[in-house]
Amino acid sequence: MAEKRSDDIYPQIGNALWAGRLADAIENTCADYEVVPPPRQAILEGLAAALPDTEIKALIATQRGRKVLKPNAYRIVQAGDEQVLLLTCDVHGAAVVPWDLNDRTAICWSSPAPEASQRVKDLVATEMALQDATKSAKSAEKEREALRRAPGDDAYASQALAAATQKHQDAIRHLHELEAEKHALLAALGHRRPRPVVRAVQEDGQPKAALTLAEQPYAVAVHMQRYAADNLKRAGTKRGYDLAESLADAGQLSKGMNVLQQWQIAHADGTVSKPWRLAAVTGNNRALARLEVFRVRPEHLVMGMPQSLVPLPKDKKDGPEPLLLSLREILNRLSARLNRDGAKPETEATDPSLRAAKIATVSAEIVIGCTKPEALEHVLRALNVNDHLRGIQPYDEDARLIALFATLVDAYARDSLLADALAEAFPDARGADLLDLTGVRDALTVNGPLDPLEPLVPAGADVSSVVLRDIAVRAITALVFPGIPSEEPQQANGRTVRDTGRFWPVVRGTLQEPAWSQIRAKAAEGRMRLWSAAVAQLFVHRGNILSALGLFGTTETREGAGQDPRPLTELLLGAEAGDATAWTALVRRMTPALIHAPQPFITPGQGSEASDGRKGVRRTPKNALAALTLAYTVSAPGVSQALLLAFAKAVLEHPDAPRPPEPDDGTPLICYGEQHWAEADRTAITAGMVIAPDTEGRPTRYVADKAWFDELFPVSLGAPAPTASGNSADAPAGVGNTADADAPPTVHGEAAADPRDQLVKLRRELPARVELAEGNYQKAVDAAHALMTDFEEAHRLRVQLEEESLPAERRIEWMEKLSKARAAAQASVTTLEQVEALILKV
Repeated sequence: MAEKRSDDIYPQIGNALWAGRLADAIENTCADYEVVPPPRQAILEGLAAALPDTEIKALIATQRGRKVLKPNAYRIVQAGDEQVLLLTCDVHGAAVVPWDLNDRTAICWSSPAPEASQRVKDLVATEMALQDATKSAKSAEKEREALRRAPGDDAYASQALAAATQKHQDAIRHLHELEAEKHALLAALGHRRPRPVVRAVQEDGQPKAALTLAEQPYAVAVHMQRYAADNLKRAGTKRGYDLAESLADAGQLSKGMNVLQQWQIAHADGTVSKPWRLAAVTGNNRALARLEVFRVRPEHLVMGMPQSLVPLPKDKKDGPEPLLLSLREILNRLSARLNRDGAKPETEATDPSLRAAKIATVSAEIVIGCTKPEALEHVLRALNVNDHLRGIQPYDEDARLIALFATLVDAYARDSLLADALAEAFPDARGADLLDLTGVRDALTVNGPLDPLEPLVPAGADVSSVVLRDIAVRAITALVFPGIPSEEPQQANGRTVRDTGRFWPVVRGTLQEPAWSQIRAKAAEGRMRLWSAAVAQLFVHRGNILSALGLFGTTETREGAGQDPRPLTELLLGAEAGDATAWTALVRRMTPALIHAPQPFITPGQGSEASDGRKGVRRTPKNALAALTLAYTVSAPGVSQALLLAFAKAVLEHPDAPRPPEPDDGTPLICYGEQHWAEADRTAITAGMVIAPDTEGRPTRYVADKAWFDELFPVSLGAPAPTASGNSADAPAGVGNTADADAPPTVHGEAAADPRDQLVKLRRELPARVELAEGNYQKAVDAAHALMTDFEEAHRLRVQLEEESLPAERRIEWMEKLSKARAAAQASVTTLEQVEALILKV
């Protein structure tokens, strides 16, 4: 006799038989629409294990002897060039985990660098040791207090009390050491965590329509899940109402989109569990609030639920395993417990069994197929961004700007202009036509490593993290501030319309800006904030994005950034050789690193505009950059070319420092501005800090900070000289708005240069100039070889195809150009021979 079905509120999950039928129906439906399904195991463990048994039956139909989904159970969504198949169904209210990649919490994640992941492991180990040390300190304190209050004054009691006191002091000292280590690790992480990188799961070497995370130790996985949930909850507090109370009172009124995702968790005994769960792509806050109403923690749902939280009835015994890893078992136990508690008359209204009644099941859309699984994560992130940008909920300004930049990159890719824009910005790239555009989009939006940008590195240049980050910054600049074609001469009595080229309309349409002729300071500042927020994501230590105010102005917004195409190594050599334009370009390349340093050198406008004595000297970011630029050409106390170059190299390399800086003599480092502070109040020295160089470029015992920067490059150095009318102009060209190019530099009356100083300066710069000349000649030789190879191939193809020769006029024109180039090369050989002779006389 069949058992009558219970009318309980909280559903029971279907059995394995119906799970297999659901997997067959999904696979057959995906085959009909020619889309790739998720792995079968994902459907069985992640999807079917979250659906009530009656829901699975309502989704399946039999068609010509095969299981398929009913027509009203799914829909096709067009996302760009890809199609996504969505299953519409009711899932258990506590079955969905919030997605870590929610764009509202983008500013809480840093780039997924390997060294940052290692620091997270060290942080977790330190936190666990800190918990043990706290317990030991409390135990030692109780032992000391018990001996202190015990009666008796014999020698043994005194010795025991002294030993207990010493034990307590040692425990407190160890506790403080661990706390300092924890703070140092948090500072090295920039008080953020590296963004989890998810990829399409592979099955038999083929990508499937589901996502997977890299393997993580159990403790690290729990830490990251808690961190993601805490930041998502903090972002949700800006709502005008309590979301959890709304769900408990009225239920969930809109669907959320979910995707199947796999976690890979390494346990202490060496085993690796690979649970499948539903992750909320949209509706992350609702998923977290539902778990809060059910009183279920996200990490328990993923990494394992303790049996003590969902025990079986008293007449049954729990198994030997302390953690439940099966989603079906977790949800069935949870439903059974809530149904039992809800049936008791003494249950209070605040109990989850009553509060979660209206969200016992919720309507959801689940990704069960797509045409291009490799791009699934990107498509889902774009849907999440679009859903939020169109919404009415509060949005942090930084997160909104990051989402807008991701939309801008997608707009370039959608119009098939991303590769062209990058090729134009990097004319010396080794292979701009070889770009993996999906990887480039992930790299520029910090959802993946920077390695896909390697084809943009110039031929012959070394590839390093510093170079790739510089490439990323330049690429972001080119996309946000695209150049437009040069203006053609206007015809008399004719109305002309400025041609804005192919790229500027993409930016205007995405950011919804006014027409090109109407670009003003407000639009320029908005574009600058977008650029600053996008660049900030490339750094571990995220500074204030307003620190870049003044770096770009109206001219750059309308005409383009006009970046110097030279690579970093060539700019450093040029600055060492005395090229002021190279130093100006290098300062612009350094600016993001100066802003996003552990000890930032450039901060938003600060100080008092009325009185220096009240808040200090007024200093804007534009002034700080002007001072650093002018320090190369204007003699300033304590500043030398060697100091500037050593500082530039250290600043460019600091984001990738794996460990704190250490001086050669082993002297402990302190921040320059804290040298008179008490030792307990000083900032911990962490990875990424820069040792302040002396005038010879050698490291000192101080860490460079803003106090050091402001002392060497004061406000007066970056302030323009007063004009005849007594007014002041803005910062010099090359630092802020190019409209200020005619502003007079800061020049105080200087005496004629000493010939001995000129000789010392030339001897210092000549090695770099020799290296620059060598590099230029090598480029010319490579260009000649490439030209010869191309002409040989053209000759071979002409003979093979029996084509006619080019017109004589064309060949004569080319030969004349090459004759001029050969004559110039021969003349330069004579010049080099003279230089070789002069080297012996210097």
